[in-house]
Amino acid sequence: MGRWVKVASADELPPGTAKAVEVEGRTIALFHVEGTFFAIDDACPHQGGPLSEGEVQGTEVTCPWHAANFDLRTGEVLSGPAREGVRAYATRVVGSDVEVELES
Repeated sequence: MGRWVKVASADELPPGTAKAVEVEGRTIALFHVEGTFFAIDDACPHQGGPLSEGEVQGTEVTCPWHAANFDLRTGEVLSGPAREGVRAYATRVVGSDVEVELES
Protein backbone atom coordinates (compact mmCIF):
# COMPACT_ATOMS: atom_id res chain seq x y z
CA MET A 1 0.00 0.00 0.00
CA GLY A 2 1.25 3.44 -0.90
CA ARG A 3 1.11 6.79 0.81
CA TRP A 4 -0.91 9.80 -0.23
CA VAL A 5 0.85 13.08 -1.03
CA LYS A 6 -0.79 16.46 -1.68
CA VAL A 7 0.13 17.76 -5.14
CA ALA A 8 -2.29 20.66 -5.64
CA SER A 9 -5.40 22.41 -4.43
CA ALA A 10 -8.52 21.59 -6.42
CA ASP A 11 -9.12 25.29 -7.14
CA GLU A 12 -5.68 25.55 -8.82
CA LEU A 13 -6.83 23.23 -11.60
CA PRO A 14 -10.22 24.14 -13.13
CA PRO A 15 -11.99 21.47 -15.19
CA GLY A 16 -10.39 21.02 -18.60
CA THR A 17 -6.89 21.99 -17.46
CA ALA A 18 -3.65 20.20 -16.66
CA LYS A 19 -0.34 21.03 -15.04
CA ALA A 20 2.98 19.42 -14.20
CA VAL A 21 3.72 18.95 -10.50
CA GLU A 22 7.02 17.99 -8.87
CA VAL A 23 6.66 15.22 -6.30
CA GLU A 24 9.67 13.72 -4.55
CA GLY A 25 12.00 13.98 -7.52
CA ARG A 26 9.51 13.02 -10.22
CA THR A 27 7.35 15.10 -12.53
CA ILE A 28 3.71 14.08 -12.68
CA ALA A 29 1.10 15.40 -15.09
CA LEU A 30 -2.13 16.22 -13.27
CA PHE A 31 -5.35 16.55 -15.28
CA HIS A 32 -8.85 17.69 -14.27
CA VAL A 33 -11.44 16.13 -16.58
CA GLU A 34 -15.11 16.79 -15.84
CA GLY A 35 -14.75 16.65 -12.06
CA THR A 36 -12.24 13.78 -11.98
CA PHE A 37 -8.50 14.15 -11.42
CA PHE A 38 -6.01 11.92 -13.24
CA ALA A 39 -2.25 11.67 -12.72
CA ILE A 40 0.37 10.07 -14.97
CA ASP A 41 4.11 10.47 -15.45
CA ASP A 42 4.65 13.70 -17.38
CA ALA A 43 7.35 12.51 -19.80
CA CYS A 44 6.30 10.64 -22.94
CA PRO A 45 8.45 7.49 -23.22
CA HIS A 46 9.08 8.17 -26.92
CA GLN A 47 11.25 11.29 -26.57
CA GLY A 48 10.25 12.91 -23.29
CA GLY A 49 7.48 15.23 -24.48
CA PRO A 50 5.57 16.96 -21.66
CA LEU A 51 2.21 15.18 -21.49
CA SER A 52 0.84 17.90 -19.21
CA GLU A 53 0.97 20.18 -22.26
CA GLY A 54 -0.85 17.72 -24.52
CA GLU A 55 -4.35 17.94 -25.94
CA VAL A 56 -6.98 16.09 -23.89
CA GLN A 57 -10.00 14.41 -25.47
CA GLY A 58 -12.17 12.65 -22.90
CA THR A 59 -9.79 10.44 -20.90
CA GLU A 60 -6.99 10.48 -23.48
CA VAL A 61 -4.02 12.81 -23.85
CA THR A 62 -1.93 13.33 -26.99
CA CYS A 63 1.77 14.11 -26.62
CA PRO A 64 2.43 17.59 -28.02
CA TRP A 65 5.73 16.55 -29.61
CA HIS A 66 4.96 13.48 -31.75
CA ALA A 67 1.26 12.70 -31.16
CA ALA A 68 1.55 9.48 -29.14
CA ASN A 69 -1.76 8.93 -27.37
CA PHE A 70 -2.23 7.73 -23.75
CA ASP A 71 -5.15 6.68 -21.56
CA LEU A 72 -5.30 8.98 -18.51
CA ARG A 73 -6.93 6.25 -16.40
CA THR A 74 -4.27 3.59 -16.92
CA GLY A 75 -1.26 5.24 -18.59
CA GLU A 76 -1.56 2.72 -21.42
CA VAL A 77 -0.22 3.83 -24.80
CA LEU A 78 -3.09 3.89 -27.31
CA SER A 79 -1.13 4.88 -30.40
CA GLY A 80 2.52 5.47 -31.27
CA PRO A 81 5.17 6.42 -31.90
CA ALA A 82 5.57 5.56 -28.18
CA ARG A 83 5.77 1.79 -27.68
CA GLU A 84 5.13 1.68 -23.95
CA GLY A 85 2.79 3.40 -21.56
CA VAL A 86 3.47 5.65 -18.60
CA ARG A 87 2.81 5.11 -14.90
CA ALA A 88 -0.66 6.14 -13.74
CA TYR A 89 -1.25 7.19 -10.14
CA ALA A 90 -4.38 6.87 -8.04
CA THR A 91 -5.81 10.26 -7.08
CA ARG A 92 -8.24 11.50 -4.47
CA VAL A 93 -9.58 14.81 -3.23
CA VAL A 94 -9.56 15.41 0.52
CA GLY A 95 -11.25 18.69 1.34
CA SER A 96 -9.70 20.96 -1.28
CA ASP A 97 -6.44 18.98 -1.56
CA VAL A 98 -5.68 16.83 -4.59
CA GLU A 99 -3.52 13.88 -3.58
CA VAL A 100 -1.72 11.15 -5.50
CA GLU A 101 -0.72 7.76 -4.16
CA LEU A 102 2.99 7.01 -4.26
CA GLU A 103 4.69 3.71 -3.50
CA SER A 104 5.92 3.35 0.06
